[in-house]
Amino acid sequence: MRPIGFSTGALALGDFRGALAMLTDSDTKAVELSALRDHELGPLMKAVRGLDLAQFTYVSIHAPSKFKTLTEAAVAAALQPCIDLNIPLVIHPDVIREPSCWAVFGSLLCIENMDKRKRTGRTISELDQSFSIFPKATFCLDIAHARQMDSTMTETRQMLRRFGDRLRQVHISEIDAEGHHERLSLATILASQSIASLINDDVPIIIESMIPAKVIKREIDAVRRALTPSAQEGAGWEYRDWGELA
Repeated sequence: MRPIGFSTGALALGDFRGALAMLTDSDTKAVELSALRDHELGPLMKAVRGLDLAQFTYVSIHAPSKFKTLTEAAVAAALQPCIDLNIPLVIHPDVIREPSCWAVFGSLLCIENMDKRKRTGRTISELDQSFSIFPKATFCLDIAHARQMDSTMTETRQMLRRFGDRLRQVHISEIDAEGHHERLSLATILASQSIASLINDDVPIIIESMIPAKVIKREIDAVRRALTPSAQEGAGWEYRDWGELA
């Protein structure tokens, strides 16, 4: 069974302790500790060694998506405990201006594909540029970003064939026109099923849907369906409208 979990930033924006508390009684085996805003990085890295993460078989950290209060070198330096702790570091390639800051992370550096708002990392050719700079780096497939770039999922299938040996984790969610992460729609479930056979069962899945605690289980169930190849879908399963639980 696939290890599935959440980004702490999706469950409790900026409050990683609150998000971990929400997951205590859930059937989650993976977690991504989020510091998407650079002012969140210091508190997270100060606390990370003491966090109770025993329930998770996979833990990663998401680096800030913009550097507003810290320099790139300061962000990279703050994240260096990831090396000793053997924690993968998910990073947006568009924030990398000084590759020398990040080379030290080796295979722990996990490069995520981007959405249409970004200037790079959106396509296979743009990701190739990143992986040529960081040949040991691994890959985080963001399904929502990929689907926004190509709703047919053709580029995503090619991406998985090209970088599948680097695939370390997957992000999944619905994403609206403004880039906000929401609960999975039927369209996203069906699109994800079309690529599920290209994602090994042991690859951790990180849910980025921004949801309240009461629908955690239902979103996990939806993600399990989304990552089951369509040919294997059990008869009788029906997509539910969860609007009443918003």
